[in-house]
Amino acid sequence: MLKSIFRILLTIVGFVGGFELFKVAVPSLVVATGLPAPQESIWLALVGGALVGLIVYSITPFIILHLGNVAVWTDGKMRTIPTQDIILGVIGLIVALLIGVLISFPLARIPWVGPYLSLAVTLIMAYLGVTFMLNRKEDFSFIYHQLSRRVPNVPERKSSPVKVLDTSVIIDGRIMDICRTGFIEGEIVVPGFVLEELRHIADSSDLLKRNRGRRGLDILNRMQKELDMVIKIVNIDFEDIGEVDSKLVKLAQTMGGVILTNDFNLNKVCELQGVIVLNINELANAVKPVVLPGEEMSAHIIKDGKEAGQGVAYLDDGTMIVVEGGKRFIGDTIDVLVTSVLQTAAGRMIFAKPKPPLSVIMKQ
Repeated sequence: MLKSIFRILLTIVGFVGGFELFKVAVPSLVVATGLPAPQESIWLALVGGALVGLIVYSITPFIILHLGNVAVWTDGKMRTIPTQDIILGVIGLIVALLIGVLISFPLARIPWVGPYLSLAVTLIMAYLGVTFMLNRKEDFSFIYHQLSRRVPNVPERKSSPVKVLDTSVIIDGRIMDICRTGFIEGEIVVPGFVLEELRHIADSSDLLKRNRGRRGLDILNRMQKELDMVIKIVNIDFEDIGEVDSKLVKLAQTMGGVILTNDFNLNKVCELQGVIVLNINELANAVKPVVLPGEEMSAHIIKDGKEAGQGVAYLDDGTMIVVEGGKRFIGDTIDVLVTSVLQTAAGRMIFAKPKPPLSVIMKQ
């Protein structure tokens, strides 16, 4: 809606500008060339205005796209600058420009070089004003105190970078529970091309894909309604890039943010590109209970393992337990002793053996 209004306004401005341009240019051209003045000059101005308005209407999407890219890039760069420094820089700039304007009045009267000299002095004063304020920002600690309103002896918190969600982590759904616990701070960004990919998945003819896409859209809807966090839809696309993963990396680089995902391949691409990644699967593995060799636990053997005589059980969090000699206990819940723990890319595996009867322990 906002884009349409902006496009209409630019078209009106283009029409008015074209009308005024042709209205002035046609008489001037007639005088310069000595041609007879046209009888319907007002109609020529209207046609010129309509032509310019049509051109502006055609290039407005291109202008909006690049203005959005510039805004995101500027916002990403400005996030690294403390707000207090920006305010002090603006104050120094305003004061220096006022001084520069006062000095430029007498300089502008100097023949030939006066206007150029006054412009140069104004620019130099602006640079010196900003530099002066930033180099002496410690002397303006009272301004910092009023602006930040910090509690004494409490360090200032740095702003958290934006978190860019990819398609897989939205469909997974665990991101909502993690956000609800408060472990993720800052603004959450959902790119428009990720939302479009979710919509395509939700419209798929394949039942499984359709359900996954609808689940992702439902998760996003619930996050916006239920979470006390800023969740923004960013309609910025990189048309020269085809892959969604590459667009995500480019957007994260532009905004200075991090990517939330559970895609192993995207994780590797981000590492190569120097983009910070928060992998939900790695988080899930990190918060699983620590199991040490020699500990006892109960395991419900549900199937046989790959090796002869092995039985396989699972913990509540999905961790696989491989029990040596546990095949004969399939369908039973037994006590086992942990022998070793193996951490793999797919998760954690626990190797164990059945706990010997008490009589055997007593004999030992």
